[in-house]
Formats: sequence, structure tokens, C-alpha cells
Amino acid sequence: MPGAVCRGAVTSRAPGPGGAGAQWRLDCGVCGMMALGRGHRWRWALLPLSFLLAVTGGWAELAPSDSLILGMRLQDSSGPAGVGEDGVIQVTEGNQVRLRLYGLGLHVRAWQLVTFVELQQQPEAAQSNSTCLDSTKDLIIHSDFTVEASSTSGVLTLDARPLRKSESSKVYLLCTRSRAGHPWQLHQGTDAKLLVVEVKKPLLPLWLQIILIIVLLVFSGMFSGLNLGLMALDPIELRIVQKCGTEKEKRYAKKIEPIRRKGNYLLCSLLLGNVLVNTTLTILLDDLIGSGFVAVIASTIGIVIFGEIVPQALCSRHGLAVGANTIILTKFFMLLTFPLSFPVSKILDCALGQEIGTVYNREKLVEMLKVTEPYTGLVQEELNMIQGALELRTKKVEDVMTQIHDSYMISSDAVLDFNTMSEVMESGYTRIPVYEEERTNIVDILYVKDLAFVDPDDCTTLKTITKFYNHPVHFVFHDTKLDAMLEEFKKGKSHLAIVQKVNNEGEGDPFYEVVGLVTLEDVIEEIIKSEILDESDTYTDNRSRKRVRHQKDRRDFSAFKQPDNELRVKVSPQLLLAAHRFLATEVPLFSPSVISEKILLRLLKHPDVILELKFNEDNKKSSQHYLYQKNKPVDYFILILQGKVEVEAGNENMKFETGPFSYYGVLALSTTPPNTEMRSSSHGGGLYRSESPSFRDQPDSISPSVSSTQFGSSGPQYYYYSDFSVRAISDLLIVKITRMQYQNGLMASRIGSISHSPENDTNKNEDAADETTSLLNDHSFQRPQSPQDHSV
Repeated sequence: MPGAVCRGAVTSRAPGPGGAGAQWRLDCGVCGMMALGRGHRWRWALLPLSFLLAVTGGWAELAPSDSLILGMRLQDSSGPAGVGEDGVIQVTEGNQVRLRLYGLGLHVRAWQLVTFVELQQQPEAAQSNSTCLDSTKDLIIHSDFTVEASSTSGVLTLDARPLRKSESSKVYLLCTRSRAGHPWQLHQGTDAKLLVVEVKKPLLPLWLQIILIIVLLVFSGMFSGLNLGLMALDPIELRIVQKCGTEKEKRYAKKIEPIRRKGNYLLCSLLLGNVLVNTTLTILLDDLIGSGFVAVIASTIGIVIFGEIVPQALCSRHGLAVGANTIILTKFFMLLTFPLSFPVSKILDCALGQEIGTVYNREKLVEMLKVTEPYTGLVQEELNMIQGALELRTKKVEDVMTQIHDSYMISSDAVLDFNTMSEVMESGYTRIPVYEEERTNIVDILYVKDLAFVDPDDCTTLKTITKFYNHPVHFVFHDTKLDAMLEEFKKGKSHLAIVQKVNNEGEGDPFYEVVGLVTLEDVIEEIIKSEILDESDTYTDNRSRKRVRHQKDRRDFSAFKQPDNELRVKVSPQLLLAAHRFLATEVPLFSPSVISEKILLRLLKHPDVILELKFNEDNKKSSQHYLYQKNKPVDYFILILQGKVEVEAGNENMKFETGPFSYYGVLALSTTPPNTEMRSSSHGGGLYRSESPSFRDQPDSISPSVSSTQFGSSGPQYYYYSDFSVRAISDLLIVKITRMQYQNGLMASRIGSISHSPENDTNKNEDAADETTSLLNDHSFQRPQSPQDHSV
């Protein structure tokens, strides 16, 4: 059948002898036989036979220069290539491909008989005798066609040009012809197709991709860490660090604080940079690995470990140092992302307002101090003070006041005699409310210092003192806050306030009722969360009424009270106390280990002990002016309290003057004479004088502590002879203690010490006190009379 197209073969015409065109017998034979067998069951069985006949019988009729190309297969390629599941040859763009062609009569110029056409350019219906459309220029066929010896196959070399950017693959169909100038015939079937696919080229070289992935992981960690570290440092904390941190912390905070003030701008820049880095990292991993699923898993693991966990764990503890050392990089990325991050930050500023930072109220601050106590280095006392100061505004006066029934007060009708003043002194309070008629009616405040010039003997009324000083009485309500109370105390008006409240109970009109007292000490104790105790406090807390442990015995002011037989000479309590302390500390015979302080004080207040001597200017050498005369017997001790005396001592009769608190005749108080000559120093004005005692009728041994002669029994008497003279040269106030008085004081001290022993009961103590008093007033002890007894 002339011009018929057989599958796998082409038909063509070749010039016959004499220039006449003769049809190839091979084609007609093959096709004719296939046509004869078409529609019959044995047509496939005749196909090999027809092919054999064509080769053996018909080949002789082919022209020598004609070639028949039946098909092709992939030989090799310079790049990835293969055959798909559908049998189509697949090669990659930009590579050199070698195809093996099969046919008859192939020769070295057979490459000219082959071309390719794009599949999309193929007509919808291609009939026989139709030619291939425009051949493609994307496949460049080389001229080096290699033919096998049998001329039935050869290797065709061609170059597949890169595809266009919009194309991912392209299919080409094989077109052949029998010789040059003949029409092209299009081959059908999958074995005549050539698929050129896009080559997936890496974006960057492998070494560069690895470096970029490492750099991107570092940047991802940096952005994530800075986001946590910098944003956790609010502006207030940075200001605090600049004021009270270490030198290094101050330097770091000073660097970070300017950019931290732009909180939303910094946040947008860090987040934008983090997202950009993470996205780029995923793209590079996908290009490097070639699998999107594996790239997602790898990027997730890398970002979580090296971009989130490690940097955030580091920056959560060292965010200040990391942020300060990367501040230049942070500013660079803020500048780089400025076009996008800055407008977004402005929108956030307008929507959310200015960032204030972490601010703690009073309760949260107290709780924070408690929670962070193990790490702040604060001791418990400091923590209590801070907590007390913060809680001051939340507490009221009624929470710390002393109830009115527990307060020490004094009536306005009281008389300031010795007993009242002793009671005030024993209370230990410096400000005492004064009430009138009932304790809730407080009309005045008595300051203890107001009693400095009050003589108990004058029996001055309390109203006289309070009206003179007229101290203001400060009243406050029970619900007054402690911080307001502290401000009132700081003004200096008073450190004690009367707490009152409005009483609405009953049918009558409301009235103000005094419920307690509050002092500055109460407020300070609430601030420091501890009780302030002084030497006069009886209770640690007036509200709990808990007594003070190991409280010292209160001072017995009754010792200063004048006895019924008052001193003949008026002496101030201050001078009396000074004389008492001087004798107890400076004169060994009157030390507390020898005679008790209480007995010594009673001895000094005896009417015959403190005496006054008037100096006669007209008769300065009068015998009445002599306290001691050389070689004259005496049995008394003298202490000069006021005035001056002239002392004449030694064989040379040296004279010098002494003044107050010089004493003489210490050895005259002893009942036991020394066996040898003794010398003692008398104190006064820094000069040292000697006194040589002389004793007559000395026994062998007599104990001064148990001798019966001390208590008026008969026995030998001993006299003290001074080797000096003491003469008054001005009016004198002296302490004169006789040997009898001193010995009675020693015995009274012994009885007093025995009475304080645990074995004695109260009745024995009272008997001992009565015996002590009788001893001090005993005048039965007879002493020798001397001229000096009448001169003083």
C-alpha cells in the first residue's frame, strides 16, 4: 500500500533506473503482508516472517545511500539519566547524551537523518506523508555518529540544553528520514520519546552551605538568647543595677539601657531576625539534603537544641553580660530590620502603651524578700526591719498601743513628797499621764525631768508643776495609721499620745473615750519587729504582759529618805551620794566587801556624822578650828566635803593646804593596834601626807571582827595618836565617823548578810533589820574624850 506508515518503519521513495521513481519493495512487502494478515488471527505469527523476507529479499532493492531508522535506546549520559517506568528515556538538562539508534543501512552521516520535535508542537492528527514540524533547537546533535560493522545500529551524541526558568521538564519526539532532502517521518510510541528534566542544582557550593548553616545556627541562638536575656531586663532593673551593682554590672547596664528603653523596637528586630535566620536555615538544609521532610526534621532538631535550649539557658543566667558584649550586633540588626520592625513597634507602642517594667506593690515586695531570703544575704533582723517598715501603713495605733488599764498614771492631786517621787523614779517612765478624778480623764503630762528642781521635803503639789510647764496633751484616734503617727512624733510635739475613740454605746450622745497610750517607742518596735528593753522595763511587751527575764533588783530609793531624826546639817542628795561613792571606792575600810553600801549610806545619814564647822576670822588659831592635833588621842575618821584645811606634818612641820574629798584618821577606826610602825597616805589635792599611828597599852592579839570591845563590853582601850595637825582655814562641811559607829556598821553589815541567806525566813529578816537599826543608833559604846570632840 503506497505511502502507508507502518509502526516502527517508514516508507519513502527512491529514484529508480532511468530516473523513474520506484517504490521500495521492502516497505511495500512488509506493509502488504501485514495488510494481508490484518484482521486475521495469524497476523502476529507472520510478522517475523515478513521481516525476514524484507531483509533477505527486499534489501537488494534498497538504494545504497538510503537508511532506515527503526528506534532508539539510552546508551549513556554525562549526567543523571535513565528509563522511566513507562519506558520513556529520561535525561537531565545541560548534559551530553548518547543514544543508540537501530535500523538498516546506517552510515556515518546518518546523524543528518535524525531530528527531534517538542511534544507540544505535534499536530493533533498526523497522517502519513506529513512532515515533522519545526525541529527543536534545544537538542544539539553532534556529527560524530559511530556505526557498527553490521550497519544496523549506531551511537548518536547530542547535547541537551538547559530548560527555560518556567519549565521543569520537556518531552521530545524522534523524527527520521531515509536520506537528505526526503520528508521527515514522526515516530510514535514510548520508545521514540526523549524526556529532558530540570537538573536540581545546589544554591551554593557544599562547603559554603555548611559554613552558612553553622553561622545561621549561631545567629538563631543569639537572637533567641537575646530575646530572653534583654527583654527580661526591664528598664527599672537596669536603672537599679546602674546604681547599686558591681562595677562590671554597672558598665553592662549602661550599655544595654539605651536600646532596652526601645522595648517594642528591640523585640520586633530580634524576632524578625530570628524568623529570618530559621527560615533560611530550613531552605539551605532542604537544598543540601534534597528531601523536604528530612530537612524539616533536621532544622527542627538543630534550632531547638542550638537555637533555643542552649542559648536561653545561658542568657537566663548571664543575660546582662551576653547582651552587653553583643550590643553592636544587636544595633546592626535593628538598623537592618528598621524598615519593617520600626513601624510595627510604633503600632505596638500606640496600642499597648509605654513599657513600665516590673513594679512590686507593698505586699509583693514583702513576699519577694521572704522568698529570696536565702540568696540575698540579709540577716533576719534586717529582713524584719524592711518588712516592718513596709507594713507600717497597714497597721493602726490600736494594734500597738498600751491599754489604759495597763498604763502607769499619777493623779493630779498627788503631792510630790519623797514617797511619790520614789514611786515615779521606780516606774522607769520619762513621760507620765496625769489624770483627774478617773483614769480616762487625762488632763496633763508629767516629764520626769520636770522634777529636777523639786525638793521632796517641800511637798509640792503635782498641779503646781504641771501648770508651770504646761506640756500639751496629744490625742489621736484608735484607727490612725502608724505611718501617720510616726510623722506626728517626728514633728517633735510629743513622743507620747493618748489614744481615744468615739463611744456610741448606750442611749446617750456619743463621747470620746480614752482607750490607751501610744509612744514613739511602740512605733519603732513595730518597725524593727522587736522589743526595745531598757533597765527599767518590767515587761517585754505591755500587751502580752510577759515579764523580763533576769531582771535586776530595783534600786531602793528609801535609802535617800531622811530619818525621823533628820541631819543637823542640810546636805543635798547629790553631795550625799558623792560622799557615799567616794568612801565605797577610794577608802578600803568602807569598800563593799567590808561594809555594805546600804549600811554605809545609813551611816552617812546619821545625825552625828555630817557636821558643819564655822570658821572664826577673828581668831584663826582657835582650838575649835583643829580637827587633829599632833600627839593627841582620837578615835574618829574625817572626810572633807567642802572647804579647805591646813595640814602640818613631819618633824620639819611642813604645811600645805587641801580641799574637798581629802580624808584623815583611817587607822583610828581600828580596834587592833599594829605590831609595827605603820604609815598611810591621806588623799587630797594630789599631795601625799603621812600619818604615824601610836598605840598605847597594846595587847598581844585581838581580832577586830569578833572582839567584844566593839560592842561596849569592858576591856582595854586603844588610842590613836596622830603625828600631824589638821586645822580649818575656811567654813567646813565634813564627814566624821567614830570608831564606835564604824564598828557598829561592820556588825550591822554582817547581820544583814546573814539575814539575806536562803535559810532565813521573813521574820528573821525583819528582826535582823531592827537589830541593824538599833546598832547604828547605839551610843553605849564609850570612847575617850579629846579636845577635838568639842571643836567640831
